[in-house]
Amino acid sequence: MPVTKFNHPDPYKYQTGFDSYHETEAVEGALPVGQNSPQKAPYGLYTEKLSGTAFTAPRHENKQTWVYRIIPAAAHENFAAEDADSYHTRMTTETHKLHHIPNQLRWNPFDLDEKVDWVHGLHLIAGSGDPTQKQGLGILMYAAGKDMGKEAFYSADGDFLIVPQHGVLDIQTELGRVILRPNEICVIPRGIRYRVALPDGPVRGYICEIYQGHYQLPELGPIGSNCLANARDFQAPVAAFDDEEESEYKLYSKFNNTLFAARQNHTPFDIVAWHGNYYPFKYDLGRFNVIGSISFDHPDPSIFTVLTAPSDHVGTAVADFVIFPPRWLVAEGTFRPPWYHRNTMSEFMGLISGDYDAKVGGGFKPAGASLHNAMSAHGPDSGAFEGASNAELKPQKVGDGSMAFMFESAHMVGVSEWGLKTCQKVQPEYNEHSWKPLKRHFVNPNKKA
Repeated sequence: MPVTKFNHPDPYKYQTGFDSYHETEAVEGALPVGQNSPQKAPYGLYTEKLSGTAFTAPRHENKQTWVYRIIPAAAHENFAAEDADSYHTRMTTETHKLHHIPNQLRWNPFDLDEKVDWVHGLHLIAGSGDPTQKQGLGILMYAAGKDMGKEAFYSADGDFLIVPQHGVLDIQTELGRVILRPNEICVIPRGIRYRVALPDGPVRGYICEIYQGHYQLPELGPIGSNCLANARDFQAPVAAFDDEEESEYKLYSKFNNTLFAARQNHTPFDIVAWHGNYYPFKYDLGRFNVIGSISFDHPDPSIFTVLTAPSDHVGTAVADFVIFPPRWLVAEGTFRPPWYHRNTMSEFMGLISGDYDAKVGGGFKPAGASLHNAMSAHGPDSGAFEGASNAELKPQKVGDGSMAFMFESAHMVGVSEWGLKTCQKVQPEYNEHSWKPLKRHFVNPNKKA
């Protein structure tokens, strides 16, 4: 029997708006009218509900999407755990295998890996909490050089925030397709199935997976109703499906940070129409509207928050995604880089491109990373301090051609065995090179000569 393909005429078209209610159909008339689950859905489709929150979650928090597909997602063989030796040290967040240390850490650029696909190119660097309790987060690197075949992957553990650093991801999700490039981000919510192809070769980047809640826009407070990331600039895919009869697929599940696999005899990408507010979305970081001080002092980095995943405590996040894009500095009488500080939050930084203005010594490079855990002191390196302390304070644009970011979390994160040792990227003298050269400038007016 020949394979018949039906698709949206433009599967890379997007719908706009953050957390908006969307509806989309790849075949006209595939969406039921007036009800979600008719006795017989149009065109002989099956009705299926995808719930991202409890049924009884408050209306403003409730996330759900109704899908109309050729075969229900339940139609697969039993899952079986994959060979632990091939992935376990890369994906696990078992508490006893994480290293909780107060040292400041920095990693040299992580390697590309042309031998593996998306699923087998995921490497946990740091994490905290427990997916079974829906608490905490995981911070991962990905590096892959092969397309996924007739396969699909989903995480039952949490939402993936994907931050590409190198290469292009062609992400085919159940709800439509997304093309993702460096300087863009994509969120794939818990449970949504997808496959990743690499149209331009090897890829590398960062992921922040949250085990509790979902990413949302930060509250703006006195800022007002605009600036930072505007809702209209977020993009969700349109329905696009494959119609393959009797096609063998392998389905991977990340379940409590363990990889399982099951077989099924039909494509996972057979949703013809859907409507709801639980779906993947992407955002171009170049559209972020930066704000800052126009008088004096360096503001808190929270003004650079793109997305946040709130904890149960108001104003405190499981994870904030913060960026440091090109911007103007005009504050007068001010030390303009970030001040030296100790933060109750843990700060994991990555660099997509260029040079980060607070780290001028050359040790923080694109595809590298740093971690300043809870209450671990950090700040500008000695070169950045001397330069900023003596600079002429005229209007200055910083970050041209650069994009740094931060995953900030209320959790004290542990570093994985892979992140601390196996990857062999940790800089052993990060602390010594960054802050040991700082000089004493204090002149005690009460000290006698």
